[in-house]
Amino acid sequence: MATPITDRLWTVQDVSAFLGVPVGTLYAWRSTGKGPDARRIGKYVRYRPDDVRAWVAALPVGVAS
Repeated sequence: MATPITDRLWTVQDVSAFLGVPVGTLYAWRSTGKGPDARRIGKYVRYRPDDVRAWVAALPVGVAS
């Protein structure tokens, strides 16, 4: 049996599910420089889970953007 990779990069779908926002919103944020930091790995966009969590933690409380 394979050992699970616990520190893998997240896909756009993973981040969408984590944040509860549509995938299209993540792409829109990325194109305007908003949202969590992402990396391009070949043709794929990937997110480090720690970057996504840090981005959420840094959001002002009670303010929607």
